[in-house]
Formats: sequence, C-alpha cells, structure tokens
Amino acid sequence: MKAKGVRMYGAKDIRLEEFELPEIKEDEVLLKVMSDSICMSTWKEVKLGSGHIRVPDDIADHPVIIGHEFSGVIEQVGSKWADEYKEGERFVVLPGIPDQMGAPGYSYEHFGGAVTYCIVPNDVIEKGCLLHYDGDAFYEVSVSEPMYCIIGGYMANYHTKPETHEHFIGAKEGGNIAILGGCGPMGLGAISYALAMENKPKMVVVTEINDDRINRAREVISEEDAKARGVELHYVNTAKMDDEVKELMDLTGGEGYHDVFVYAPVKAIAETGNKILAFDGCMNLFAGPADSGFSADMNLYDCHYRNTKLLGSSGGIKADLLEALDLIAKKEVNPAVMITHVGGIDSIVDTTLRLPEIPGGKKLTYTQFEMPLTAIDDFRKLGETDPLFAKLADACDKNQGLWNKEAEEMLLDHFGV
Repeated sequence: MKAKGVRMYGAKDIRLEEFELPEIKEDEVLLKVMSDSICMSTWKEVKLGSGHIRVPDDIADHPVIIGHEFSGVIEQVGSKWADEYKEGERFVVLPGIPDQMGAPGYSYEHFGGAVTYCIVPNDVIEKGCLLHYDGDAFYEVSVSEPMYCIIGGYMANYHTKPETHEHFIGAKEGGNIAILGGCGPMGLGAISYALAMENKPKMVVVTEINDDRINRAREVISEEDAKARGVELHYVNTAKMDDEVKELMDLTGGEGYHDVFVYAPVKAIAETGNKILAFDGCMNLFAGPADSGFSADMNLYDCHYRNTKLLGSSGGIKADLLEALDLIAKKEVNPAVMITHVGGIDSIVDTTLRLPEIPGGKKLTYTQFEMPLTAIDDFRKLGETDPLFAKLADACDKNQGLWNKEAEEMLLDHFGV
C-alpha cells in the first residue's frame, strides 16, 4: 500500500514523500497514525543523521521514518496477534524499547510517527511496546511520551536514608525542587507533574530569562493552582537577578534544593544548579546536549562532604508511560500545557529542521491532512477571515487557551478524517 511520510536520508536531509509500504506479516501490526508531536530529540537526530547512536549507517539507501511521539488507531492485525489487538482500537507506542538502542522514529524503515501508516515489527510487540489506549483524544497520547520522559527524570533522582546504605527513588517528599530553564514545553510538563505526583514537594521554583515565557507558564499553571494542591510555586527571571545563586537560595531560607532539574543544556545553568543543591541534593541534567563534549564545572567537594549527586536521564520505562496515561485520564495533569502550535503532515519537514528557532512549546502535527503549522495564539486573528480558525479559537478559549478534545475533533471533522 502507499504511505506518505517524512523519511531521513542523511544529516539534515528529511523528505516528505509517498512510498510503498509492504503488506504486513502474520506477526506484525499496521497502524494508522493520526498525530505526531515533534520532539527536540528528533531535531538532534536529524542534525546528526547516521552520526546519531540510534540511526543506522545505511539510511541513504534505506531511509528511516522520523517521529516517535505518535498516536492513532490499529488498521490491520497479523494473525499471530489477532487475540490481542482489534482493528479500530487506539494505541500507545512505548518508544524506548527494552534491551536495544533502536527505536521508532530513529531506526526503522517502516516504523515511525511522521507518516500516514506504519508497521510495528514483531519484536517490538513481543517486548510489550504496543499498548492499548482507552482514551478519546489523539493529542493526549502524542504528548504522553514527553510526560513519560519527565516522570522518568523524576524517578531517576535518588536520595539517601540516614544511618543506612539504602537509597530512596524519586524526588524528596516535602522538599524543594528547582526546574531551571523550565518555561518551555517540557518544563511545563515537569511543573504539572510536580503538582500531581504522590510525593509532592513543599516548594517548586521555576527559572527562565524571558518574561513572555514566564507569563505564558503562569497563565496555564498559576501559583494559585499550585497552592490549592499544597505546593508553593515561584516563577523567577534570573536575568533580572544581581546574584542568582544567592537569591535562589534565599527563596529556600538558605536550605537549598533537594532536587534540581536542568531543562536547558547550558553550561551556566548547569553550574547554577550545582551550586544551589541542598545537603543530599540530586541534580538531573534532563536536557540532552547536542554537543558530545558538553561539560561544566561541578563542585566535587560537595559530592564528598555534602552528599550531593549528579546524574542525567533520558526517556523512561513502561511504568512511567502507564503512570503518565493514568494521570492524564484522571485529569490530574494536562499535557496540553505543552502544546502551542498545530499543523498537518506537510509542516513536519520545515518545523523539524527549524525547531529551535520557532518560539513556543510543543508542535503537534496531524498526519492525515495538510495544514500549515499555526500558533494557537494566532487562531483568533486568522478566524477573522477563516471560519474554521474562529471555531478553533472559541474551543481553545474555553480551555485556558489550550488545545483540547473539542478542537481536535473539529479539525479532524473539517478535513474529513
């Protein structure tokens, strides 16, 4: 059958094209992809091409489908899996496949998200990476993948138990959390999770250097919202501080931060995070640097005498994805806080190549139709001449200016999907 999608042939060489998709084998499953959000990890992958650890060397001859934050419905089921999956049901793909480096969106010729249809190989299904989904919105699944990475980051952190050799996993309950460079899409997800997780912190401090980004973050997750959940939330613009380390420490009464998450791969930010750690604090370099030689000055004296810990995390495990889906279903986190732009399959190439240059948060694309990438903030203006955008603006205005199920259904209905 014919499929249409974005494939990578080399570094910075991605192409939207039609290609032949083979018939599925008895141990495979065919997916109809409906939505795929564009991850900064994909931009890094495209920048490096085969130089990326997950990308094969032969992509010039066997291009891979990009995109790994995708959602849709099961189109066809091979006989081996007929008792497990049904045509028409919705799915979730766990992108981090256990015990292997290869992943959808990086490594497979016929398995990825930026496409109309794709094939899930047998080994991926056998490893439990094709999950059932009972929800009713595609966008929630596409941005559940970022949420699962965020949860994985929280669960990577650890602390010690006094007078034992035991560690406990996760952020410190009742502690202080700093999310540095945290008003981007992933940072907003991290704030949302901090307010919803079981071992809630006492305080969350979110730093940024741009007032517009802070104001947007405050609109979707306010200090009042956090207070209602029992958490003290602060947004601070460190560009306006004379001594950011001192002023960040002062917010904690000099105690410091038990969990620091670095959400921008910037040397100065990482060094600030290291300096504001509390005793037994843990700093997680969550933002993945594109530079393989990325480094920063860290205080190893504190590692020895103040029990501070430094680590990094990427992705998560199946349990993290299941938790993300559960929190989304219960409306305890709203992954739409990350989404600022919506587009069609024809917007994926340009958006991916220019992702760091495009302001805002997550770029959500729908793969079954064509539509320019459009900022949600622009819907109302576009609606003056286009009734579709007027209706989309109304739907988003009813939901704190956020993307939502009503808007998604409106868009899919408009394009006859």
